[in-house]
Amino acid sequence: MAIRVLVVDDSSFFRRRLTEIIAADPEMVVAGTANNGREAVEKALELRPDVITMDVEMPVMDGIQAVREILKTQRIPILMFSSLTHNGAKATLDALEAGATDFLPKKFEDIARDKADAIDLLRQRIKTVAKRRLFAKPVLGSAAVANQSNSVSTASASRAAQPIARTPASRAELLRTADRTETSEGVERTFKPTGKQYKIVAIGTSTGGPVALQTIITALPASFPLPILLVQHMPAAFTGAFAARLNTLAKIEVKEAADGDVLRPGVAYLAPGGKQMLLEGSDSHCKLRIKEDDSPRITFKPSVDITFGSAAKVFQDKVLAVVLTGMGSDGRDGSRLLKQFGSRIWAQDEASSVVYGMPQAVTVAGLTDVEVGLADVAAKLISEVGNG
Repeated sequence: MAIRVLVVDDSSFFRRRLTEIIAADPEMVVAGTANNGREAVEKALELRPDVITMDVEMPVMDGIQAVREILKTQRIPILMFSSLTHNGAKATLDALEAGATDFLPKKFEDIARDKADAIDLLRQRIKTVAKRRLFAKPVLGSAAVANQSNSVSTASASRAAQPIARTPASRAELLRTADRTETSEGVERTFKPTGKQYKIVAIGTSTGGPVALQTIITALPASFPLPILLVQHMPAAFTGAFAARLNTLAKIEVKEAADGDVLRPGVAYLAPGGKQMLLEGSDSHCKLRIKEDDSPRITFKPSVDITFGSAAKVFQDKVLAVVLTGMGSDGRDGSRLLKQFGSRIWAQDEASSVVYGMPQAVTVAGLTDVEVGLADVAAKLISEVGNG
């Protein structure tokens, strides 16, 4: 059966263009269109589409509020379209926190080298997020907000908590959850700390990553003893805003990585969009190198493979790498190099992944040491590496 898509945008030109692109694919059909958020809520109830494409800025009701309203009653994957500006980045992150599944730039030329590739990517993204309808979880309500470990403003908490699994209230509770048996078919079904010594944690992710990273990073204590590398597939205009948001919500420091940064314990470094983040030096004194990358052979900028591979060369067996939700297989080759040096690899489980692509690629390749649900990652990190 064809995937039924509801197209929502206040621009008649953009609605028409999206409709043409979707309708030209035999696996999809446009179920209907809407020109503002309020109409989108009504059409979602009426048409019950498989996927919704949603503009962020619209009259009557904006896309962020529309996402919240739709997800109160239905679990429909929503793909946001936004501008690559600071304000567009903030609004898109708000939409993801409200429960949107993924996002794409509104200018197709910003997502691929040519028009045909951009159209193929758009169609692929719609088909991918459509599959998440099978695994969607209920949106958390305000009760979960009160139990979050971080104290944030009421406005921030109400935005942040809806799509995010509840984080435990204390480190003691975090550690109590760390030894529970996994329900999925993980490589290790029962987690027990290994006692292994690490120098760094490296986390790679793509689709679904902003919410996944926020879930993990905001649950870590200020005394977390290791530096953390974060690689999220994200445009250059978004990574600064995302790092600033995480830094506001987290107890540890979070920053957009800069060339020459010396790695410090308890600091998370987010790879800048459009560039590559590498490591240089020794495991006792390491600094970051942020490099431009115009190579047509490298699809992702930043790339999880490149950062993981660089970490393997500097830290060898002292890396704890975590591959989270995302499309494709970025992170598999870097994980293979880490394993060759003796480092450990964790992969997010299918049930908690928005898209079980990157974690699956690592697991199928036989590189995963532990499969872990998103809600348990922070607890198990604390248990595995200690707390200083």
